[in-house]
Amino acid sequence: QVQLVESGGGLVQAGGSLRLSCAASASIVSSSVMRWYRQAPGKQRELVATITSEGLTDYADSVKGRFTISRDNAKNTVYLQMNSLKPEDTAVHFCRATGLGRWGRGYDYWGQGTQVTVSS
Repeated sequence: QVQLVESGGGLVQAGGSLRLSCAASASIVSSSVMRWYRQAPGKQRELVATITSEGLTDYADSVKGRFTISRDNAKNTVYLQMNSLKPEDTAVHFCRATGLGRWGRGYDYWGQGTQVTVSS
C-alpha cells in the first residue's frame, strides 16, 4: 500500500504564502495524475489543482493565478505553492494519486491531509 504524506500546512495571515508537499512512499508520482483537494468545515471536498504525468496542469477558478502545482519525480513529491492566501482558503488540504499499476490495475491513494488556516 502506497502512502501519501502531506506537510507544510499552518497558520498564515491573509496575503501570505505557504508551500504544501505531498511525499509518496513509492515511485508513483511521475506516472500518476496528482491532485490537491481541500475541504473546509461544513463544506464538500473540492478539487484545487491537478498535474498529469505529462506535466499538464489545471486549477479551480478560485485559485488560478495564485496557486501552482508542481512535482519532483526524483523525490516522489508533489507540491502546491499557495500565494496571496485568503481567509476562504482555510481548509484541510489533501493530495491524491491515481493511475494504473501492475497488470493494469487502477490505484487511488489519498493522504491524511494538512490544515491550512488563513487569518484576516
